[in-house]
Amino acid sequence: MIKFSHTVFALPFALSAVVLAWRTHVPSAWEICLILVAMVGARSAAMGFNRIVDADIDQKNPRTAVREIPSGVLTRFQALVFVGTSSLLFVGAAALLSPLCFQLSIPVLALLFFYSYTKRFTALCHLVLGFVISLAPVGAWVALTGTLNMGIVFLAGALWFYIAGFDILYACQDVEFDREHGLFSLPVRLGPPRAMQVSSLFHVLFLVFLLGVYVYFDMHAVFLGFWAVIAGLIVFEHRLVKPEDLSCIDVAFFHVNSAVSVLLFAGILTQAFFRGGV
Repeated sequence: MIKFSHTVFALPFALSAVVLAWRTHVPSAWEICLILVAMVGARSAAMGFNRIVDADIDQKNPRTAVREIPSGVLTRFQALVFVGTSSLLFVGAAALLSPLCFQLSIPVLALLFFYSYTKRFTALCHLVLGFVISLAPVGAWVALTGTLNMGIVFLAGALWFYIAGFDILYACQDVEFDREHGLFSLPVRLGPPRAMQVSSLFHVLFLVFLLGVYVYFDMHAVFLGFWAVIAGLIVFEHRLVKPEDLSCIDVAFFHVNSAVSVLLFAGILTQAFFRGGV
């Protein structure tokens, strides 16, 4: 039900925050381990909860009817146990990191669960998803520094629009189904062609926010090479997915976006070595 690929979109952003914080707050192996556990726990809890909430809808949709709960591979009770365990893993790891992280973990978990209901009442559900996932690098930064600054806000903003942009593309697959069942999305509200234009705008903002990270943290120029490759992949993604042809959506969603996240982390880690920050 939950794959590693579901975590790989946000995890590199959280690890990037760790690398950026390294300049002033050198993390211990224990802290890095707890951040990883918290990330996996939060993402698994959120994805599992989403599968439970959407089980009845998924059963009616031919594209999603094969998912584990609708197809009977897993029961709702089993999924609830998984979500509960993952939630405890997240909250427990946060508590071990710091009292502040523990206090913030509960509202963060609530926001992660809240997203699952948004497509029932707002076409801005993609932005809600992007926002809750953008808390990942913020959480990692707060865990190590106990503070917040504009640099990490830029990184969170990049993740926000990155996630929202490709979630719009993914939602184009279900436009007819969503319309028939009263569900909301930008492709339903605007139609796929215009929704894809909004997705392109969000991905431009993603690239702009990454430049904000570069400037704020005074990063080594080698990062710009990685940024250029990421920009090229974003352009490639939008050429793969067209309103009249969604056949390559899985390639764009899982493979291209995974590569973007990993390249971002690689770029931030590489520039840190050049600057002597790690």
